[in-house]
Amino acid sequence: MAGWIIALLSGALMSVQGVFNTQVTKASSIWIASAFVQFTALLVCLAAWGCTDRSSLLSVFQVKPKYMLLGGAIGAFITYTVIRSMDMLGPAKAAMLIVIAQLIVAYLIELTGVFGVEREPLVMRKVIGMAVAIAGVVLFKWD
Repeated sequence: MAGWIIALLSGALMSVQGVFNTQVTKASSIWIASAFVQFTALLVCLAAWGCTDRSSLLSVFQVKPKYMLLGGAIGAFITYTVIRSMDMLGPAKAAMLIVIAQLIVAYLIELTGVFGVEREPLVMRKVIGMAVAIAGVVLFKWD
């Protein structure tokens, strides 16, 4: 149950953050806003690290394969694309499309077993669920 609550909180925070970041972009530029977001995230993470586990900062470089270290770089582009999509589509439409894309890509990762994820079998119920979600986006967007 805790996983469900954390996931719901994550989705809610992502939507609020997207709106905030879009407003910051209007006062500066998209790359300045993205850099500010990443910088403030760094400060919060360092503060949380200092108050909690205090494991070695360099232990992150022990990860294998090394391309897994690209998560932060991907995060910069996530910030950029969330800001742009919310500015162009509005928060609700953008969030719906973002969630659908996350769902499809996550399921493809599970199906193929890439990036060290345990491979899962194709389950038609999940495919139907995604189709229903996509239909929901179409209905929501329908003017």
